[in-house]
Amino acid sequence: MKKNIHPVERIIRIVLGAALTSLAFWGPANPWFLLGLVPLITGLLGWCPPYALLGINTCRLGKKG
Repeated sequence: MKKNIHPVERIIRIVLGAALTSLAFWGPANPWFLLGLVPLITGLLGWCPPYALLGINTCRLGKKG
């Protein structure tokens, strides 16, 4: 699994994923907190399966070459 997520995007995914997942403990009791696991896991891994399937790689954004 080659990383395909830019470091800034990874941080955003981790923060948003953690916030959504925390709803399991602080928010209303419903299963929507599980959606937070997707951005949290992809942010921690640095690899997004849909990006890989579509050939998207945001790691190269802002780099010359």
